[in-house]
Amino acid sequence: MFVAIADPTRRKLIRLLANADELPLHELTDQFQMGRTAVSKHLTILREASLVIDRKVGRETRYRLNAAPLQEVKDWLSFYEEFWKERVALLQNLLSEDK
Repeated sequence: MFVAIADPTRRKLIRLLANADELPLHELTDQFQMGRTAVSKHLTILREASLVIDRKVGRETRYRLNAAPLQEVKDWLSFYEEFWKERVALLQNLLSEDK
């Protein structure tokens, strides 16, 4: 999962798919300065991480986001969010004591 979302191109693909029900490969490719094959490779990595679902419509492959696996990332990050909230609160207390 983390490998899949580590790349900025794949994060952009996730964002594009989040804003649409479904997009064909050629529309996704138009959003990048790379060829269709490169975009397809990124989509394959996202599909292997279960973040993208594809289906054939005639000769066209259409993609949609499966956001459910991102819950794992959210859960992992929530620990660190609490960690930093506590640290910031501690720092604020220390700074207010110095006044």
